[in-house]
Amino acid sequence: MRVKPWAGVKGEVPGPKSVQLLALREKYVTAGVSSVTKLFAKRASGAVVVDVDDNEFIDFAGGIGVLNAGSCPPAVVKAIKEQSEQFLHTCFQVIQYENYIRVAEKMCKLVPGDHPKKALLLSTGAEAVENGVKIARKATGRPAVVALQNSFHGRTLLTMTLTSKAKPYKYGFGPLAPEIYRAPSPYCYRCPTGEAYPGCSMGCAKQMARLVEHEISPDKVAAIIVEPVQGEGGFIICPDEYLRFVRAFCDKHGILMIADEVQSGWARTGKLFAVEHAGVVPDILVTAKSVAAGMPLSVVVGRADIMDSVHTGGLGGTYGGNPVACAAALQVMEMIEREEFIARSAEVGKVMIQRLEAMKGKYALIGDVRGRGAMVAIEIVKDRSTKEPAPEETLRIMELCLKAGLIIMKAGESGNVIRFLVPLVVTDEQLEQGLDILEKAVGAVSSSAVS
Repeated sequence: MRVKPWAGVKGEVPGPKSVQLLALREKYVTAGVSSVTKLFAKRASGAVVVDVDDNEFIDFAGGIGVLNAGSCPPAVVKAIKEQSEQFLHTCFQVIQYENYIRVAEKMCKLVPGDHPKKALLLSTGAEAVENGVKIARKATGRPAVVALQNSFHGRTLLTMTLTSKAKPYKYGFGPLAPEIYRAPSPYCYRCPTGEAYPGCSMGCAKQMARLVEHEISPDKVAAIIVEPVQGEGGFIICPDEYLRFVRAFCDKHGILMIADEVQSGWARTGKLFAVEHAGVVPDILVTAKSVAAGMPLSVVVGRADIMDSVHTGGLGGTYGGNPVACAAALQVMEMIEREEFIARSAEVGKVMIQRLEAMKGKYALIGDVRGRGAMVAIEIVKDRSTKEPAPEETLRIMELCLKAGLIIMKAGESGNVIRFLVPLVVTDEQLEQGLDILEKAVGAVSSSAVS
């Protein structure tokens, strides 16, 4: 299918129609909801979004990692329409339907591991994480859960407690959930033990082991939950050695390993799931976002004996595994396998890393370039030697990109990381156009060039 050329921005951003809607938002939508842009979408296709003022934007945010298969894939739209004409909802706990079973079947085959698996379908990533922890606690009879610094797992009471960053996610919402402990993150650019990767001693992993063995007690720990690539934390890539250490440590102490692949799953990192890079098989894997191309669906997949440790009626949710979302997910799974999305992810990531490394060579503002597959980020700093975060400059880069027709977003505990979640259906031309806009913005904001 031929993709029409990107038309770009025609006028002011935000335009007059968006400004009108912003006034209504101010009046009727709670201030607690934030938005990266001041745009209002009119339509979207592939890697392009058109706003209500007919400005076209190249999308490097992908609905925060939801649109790996792009906006409105025709096969997915067709499946949604067909299912919608049959029934929209029955509640699986009342009247079952085949789509739920087919998604569970497919998930159990796709998630790493040769052991028998079972699945639970839900609606959101936070819901999946929360249920993964519930299942781990029930299966082990233990209360404690270890999460990492720089982690993000959701906004419910339990998942915001698991989340590392206080503002805006936890601030003022306490008291928080009990029996949650935090270990250092393998943040190689800002190593918590002052080492340099590769060739380090995995001191961050050893600190995690010390926390469990001496401050909690292993027989009290139900699970260690890890994002193989930390999303909101700033696209921090857990080294393969770290994930293998966690897996071996969990096996030693009868602790369950939960992989949070809500953002890193579905070909984003050059593998179907990011844990596959390390050859690690988690006991429980939770995923959402790109599984259904924008329809609300999340999945918990785990060893059958662990999943079945929960009593009948202990798991579920009125909207969990919605039939329309399941129809979309089945098409997404087919697309990823048939259209070589995994290979495309590696290709997109390679192009981005090469361009971003070249930018780093020109502009001192870029302190680090990192990525796995098409899950790529740059860290913006005021000074490369001190690595002082530059959040104001990051926001300025975002603003300039938006005005030129590129949607990007920030991450990281200091808000100084620009993360890229480009839809994997992006054309080569759109990818280069977006990177050109980014480079021009970085150049405009940079105060000094690398000599």
